[in-house]
Amino acid sequence: MDNTSGQGERAIVPPEIRRWNWGAFFLNWIWGVANETYIALLMFVPLVNVVMIFVLGAKGSEWAWRNTRWRDVAHFKRTQRLWGIWGFVAWIAVFVFYGGFIAVFAWQFPRAEAYVMAVAQVTKSPAAIDALGAPIQPGFPWGSISTGPSGGHADLSFSATGPKAHGTVYVDATKSGSAWRLTRLILVVDGGRRIDLRGGAADTRPPARPGGAMMGPLGK
Repeated sequence: MDNTSGQGERAIVPPEIRRWNWGAFFLNWIWGVANETYIALLMFVPLVNVVMIFVLGAKGSEWAWRNTRWRDVAHFKRTQRLWGIWGFVAWIAVFVFYGGFIAVFAWQFPRAEAYVMAVAQVTKSPAAIDALGAPIQPGFPWGSISTGPSGGHADLSFSATGPKAHGTVYVDATKSGSAWRLTRLILVVDGGRRIDLRGGAADTRPPARPGGAMMGPLGK
């Protein structure tokens, strides 16, 4: 068969290269630019990119053969195999990076001093024990902690469960120098009852609802 690669729609695509292209699937638009298959730039279109990644995997080899001049089939297959290997390595690297970030977050966030201080006060608070029972089991903290040279601020929430009831604790804390100080510690018991654990009295203010992501470096 004559080598018709690079001739667009007139190119005759050899049957042996009509197979799934892992390089196009893994590296999509990067692969597309390098292989002169610019339809891969549709990866930048929201929603379309969800489908396009699979279209590139299925049609990528055919498009690359039609759009780019290759020495022969062996050259094409060797190059596309390398794209697949590097694409696989790149995806593994991304998973390792984000997996490591999540692992560090899960390990470090519950050790933040603002959270540790709040848990210590909640589990020893007569008002919290009266409402939830003892022992009180704290949950994983969510919210934000930010620190800087002059201080920091924490806005957290975590669940608190005892033999009698379940509740949610809302925490505000500030850091001055190297010391953290709790400025607000509210227990909201299931049913809507709010207790100010810093003073033991009912708090009528609605509790803050911090987001679910950490922002900024953790303070100690």
